[in-house]
Amino acid sequence: MAVLRQEADPGEAGLDAKALQRLDRELARRVDAGELPGFLVAVARAGRVAHLTTYGARDLAAGLPVEPDTLWRIYSMTKPVTTVGALMLVEDGLLSLDDEVGRHLPAFAEPRVYVDGSGDRVRTRPASGPLLVRHLMTHTAGLTFAFYHAHPVDALYRAAGLESSVAPGTDLAGTTDVYAGLPLLFDPGTRWNYSVATNVLGRVVEVVSGSPLDVFLAERVFRPLGMTDAGFEVTDAQAQRLAELYGETDDGIEPVPGTPLRGRPRFLSGSGGMVASAHDMHRFMEMLRRHGELDGTRLLRPETVRLMTRNHLPGGADLRSAGVPPHDDPGNEGVGFGLGVSVVVDPSRTREPSGLGSYGWSGVATTTFWVDPGRDLTVQFYTQVRPRSSHTVYRDLKRLVHEALTD
Repeated sequence: MAVLRQEADPGEAGLDAKALQRLDRELARRVDAGELPGFLVAVARAGRVAHLTTYGARDLAAGLPVEPDTLWRIYSMTKPVTTVGALMLVEDGLLSLDDEVGRHLPAFAEPRVYVDGSGDRVRTRPASGPLLVRHLMTHTAGLTFAFYHAHPVDALYRAAGLESSVAPGTDLAGTTDVYAGLPLLFDPGTRWNYSVATNVLGRVVEVVSGSPLDVFLAERVFRPLGMTDAGFEVTDAQAQRLAELYGETDDGIEPVPGTPLRGRPRFLSGSGGMVASAHDMHRFMEMLRRHGELDGTRLLRPETVRLMTRNHLPGGADLRSAGVPPHDDPGNEGVGFGLGVSVVVDPSRTREPSGLGSYGWSGVATTTFWVDPGRDLTVQFYTQVRPRSSHTVYRDLKRLVHEALTD
């Protein structure tokens, strides 16, 4: 086990200590108000952690505090990790961004697009072109989530039992076959809709590599980077460090069921199945910040990381203009999407202060990370609350971190 530690004085790293105290006070206020159980926040410049704060509880009932080695369900922060794994296969020459998904997963060989109707009276048409691997990485595949209530296809996902994105009683292979039997929202590559696409990408990784997703990522990503706690399950020894998961209620927060992590899961979700520590994700972010290499270990070539972290949306659009409801909201202005990560394309239009080219992603339990190449900055934040709507903590986090920058 390795633990994240502060390595530099804030002033030496171009950070204002008083501004960082304001950041900590605002996050602690949310804990004291019962909005969050506890948190960990870490800010690094040039790879050195210059601010690390833990506060509150990882388990309120047991009275256990958040500590630097606390383990977190990172949910959708799994997506960039899965994408890196797939890009490694691209570099190996075993996969191409322009491979038809149907070449590796035959159930996707003839995708169809929703036209109209509902239930048994749905009409579809053949897609105008094939579903490609790059469409999975960029969420332009036309897939969706069952928990949306914005499109008739969302209801078809619910009818198929995909409320939690896994078909009951199936593994990753079986679930992706269920996805393939449902119509797409739009022709592949034409719009943006955040979706189960990275689960499909995880299955492509399995087929192409010949290894289960958890084994592949452990051998090719976690171990080489020294991500000592990262994975899809927790051991008995790790379980005592795992944060409890909470959900928002009218009266505050209360424990809710989380992704099963005791014992190897049958369904290996490349979309949201990982658990990790702050140390693990610092190592992952550093590999990306350093253009694919860390401590002499290279996972990706610099040109691959540059490709991953530039906007790939049709016509260079941002998420608001390229996205279908519910993604067409003002909070998505100025932000595009790369391969597995969001990318800031116009800081003047973003809701919170952002650096041009900054990239990262968040998880449904209110975890987030970003890398700002222009400022040599990496930031990560963890708590464990599934909000009923979008959480304002991200906006305050970005604003207060940017206020702390002195250079």
